[in-house]
Amino acid sequence: MKNTYTLYGSYASYYTAKTRAYLRKKSIPFVERLPSDPTFRKSVRPSSGSHRIPQLMAPDGCVLQDSVEIQDHLEARYPHLPAIPKTPRQRIFVHLMELMGSEGLLRLAWLHRWMFEENFAFVKKDFGRSFKPQGSDADLQKYGDLIADRMMSYGLPESSPAAREALDEKYKQLLSLFESHLIQYPYFLGGHPSAADYAVMGALHAHMGRDPAGLRVMQAHAPRVLRWVENMLLPEVQAPEFYNVSVEYLANDEVPDTALAVLHFIAEEYGKKFVLGAIGFNQAMEKLAPQAGYALAPEHDQPLLPAELVSYGGVEFEHRTDVYAVWLTQRSQNYFQSLCAADQTQVLQILGKGTLADLLSLPLTTRVIRLDNRFLVG
Repeated sequence: MKNTYTLYGSYASYYTAKTRAYLRKKSIPFVERLPSDPTFRKSVRPSSGSHRIPQLMAPDGCVLQDSVEIQDHLEARYPHLPAIPKTPRQRIFVHLMELMGSEGLLRLAWLHRWMFEENFAFVKKDFGRSFKPQGSDADLQKYGDLIADRMMSYGLPESSPAAREALDEKYKQLLSLFESHLIQYPYFLGGHPSAADYAVMGALHAHMGRDPAGLRVMQAHAPRVLRWVENMLLPEVQAPEFYNVSVEYLANDEVPDTALAVLHFIAEEYGKKFVLGAIGFNQAMEKLAPQAGYALAPEHDQPLLPAELVSYGGVEFEHRTDVYAVWLTQRSQNYFQSLCAADQTQVLQILGKGTLADLLSLPLTTRVIRLDNRFLVG
């Protein structure tokens, strides 16, 4: 259909969940297809140079890969219900949640999927259906096992009762904080979703809101969060529970304390690696002294740099920098540095001390750009 986008992804996919919710809430016309669609293999993957999902094919045949890049591309074309606020505190909150809510929660969501055996029957067949949707149960198990084996080969810790209990405890803390926010607000910043809401859909829908172990905890401990997930899957913006809330961001650049509590929890639990990444990246670039246009590990679309010995908080760490995370970190840092002194002070006042303030105070010395799904020095 004319002016209709095609989203290639799957319901088990962490990053597809972000993009699907964004497209629906923005009322952008699209159809969804699985990676098993012949067009994906024949045209989409060769065009993007990436096997990762989601990928979005525009009506003109242009292919975009990566949930953030897809959002940025579409925001210019569909400005209604903007995903990025324009005011300083709200915009910094959203950019930090793009990093912390998406990349920060990734490991919790991944571990919660693969360390609970009760997930396996569902998840494996769900993956299998993405690649052979009309296949028999045996077909689904075959493809699902292949994908699961690859996912679980990335270094899972031992799945002991104590380890699973610790994961559930962190998950419950996150749910409790978000549950408190949803008593008063339908979304993080008021009456319509922002990129902060889309950022946590990977964890709270694709993984822990569908996988049996995660869904069980959400149903038992966070009914408001479960309802929020359901609402984020619908095209309607105004949830029936908040029929009297205006479809707009909160006035006066307000970021609710309850929203900040969610951000701070994620940052303190899972955000140190982004500070280490910023320090390590600066150290690596100082040694390398690259010229503009230099490709950072161009054989990979999401490269890790060689390990650097990084000092942070009086402790030394051996850390491999994730260049994709650096690219996302740059968004909040660049915006913060563009603000006047008074606005910077207001931002730092709501963030307080800790990981988030440290991240903003460690500016990247080398600009990173993403071009044709590869990372270059800007």
